[in-house]
Amino acid sequence: MRQRREELGLSQEDLAARLRISVRAYGNWERGLVKEWTDRKLLALAEALEMSERQCFWLFRVMVDRDPPPTWRAAEENRLPEDPAQRDYLCDYAALMESVPYPSFLVDHRWDVALTNSAFDQLFQSVRPHPTALPDDNFLRFVLFHPDAAAVLEDHEPAWCVPLLAQFATALAAVPEDEGLRSIRQEVARDPFMEAAYRYGVPHWLSTHGTDAAELDGAVRTVRHPDPRWGLVRCRMVAETSRRLGEMGLTRITLILSTPTGAPRGPVRSGGLKQQQGARLRAVPSPVE
Repeated sequence: MRQRREELGLSQEDLAARLRISVRAYGNWERGLVKEWTDRKLLALAEALEMSERQCFWLFRVMVDRDPPPTWRAAEENRLPEDPAQRDYLCDYAALMESVPYPSFLVDHRWDVALTNSAFDQLFQSVRPHPTALPDDNFLRFVLFHPDAAAVLEDHEPAWCVPLLAQFATALAAVPEDEGLRSIRQEVARDPFMEAAYRYGVPHWLSTHGTDAAELDGAVRTVRHPDPRWGLVRCRMVAETSRRLGEMGLTRITLILSTPTGAPRGPVRSGGLKQQQGARLRAVPSPVE
């Protein structure tokens, strides 16, 4: 990585900006401190280092001993704005997010993730690879479709799935022509249980709890942190948008973690929505081991 970066005459700051991560995070990449290389990270790295198809092939072979995915292109994952001033702002904003000890990430109206910090990556480090539902790719897809979501997000269905489904329904109603939102809607429709939750469960939940219950800012949830020093921990979600972030259509969400008070410490449970035997609240099948 360092050799290729120096061949291009780029600094670590330059690569961090291309990868939309902090300089510190990129330094960890270059020093080999990444615990797990996902396809998305490797493809983004190959693009940032301007690698040829053959170089990308050997990058995957050296790092993870497998071929690159044939249909996934890093260029399609680049969500940074084209405006240089906005890109510079996000580069500095990444440094601000990295200074926060709590998981923090930037999302657009489709829940596509533009930036994450190291605390966010650590919270979801045990999540297995997935073609469409990684937490640092699209957070809504992760919550709804990833088979590992319930292992991190406590009370997965009532506390996470239903409120996000309600927010998704509102977003889709506002911009029904949006291709990204329509794609998620199609995935929901392919799963009978998920479709029933979307069409009937969410309206009933909103009529019972009110529309304010779907608001994420200030909501208190529980997560299971992979670090045993945290374990099962209470978190408050804080959503905020500065003027500049608003111009880019981005919102920052931070999970303020605190020591749980009387929180249950038993095994992960689904709770909330009732499922038939074998039914799953997901539309994407589990990846083959």
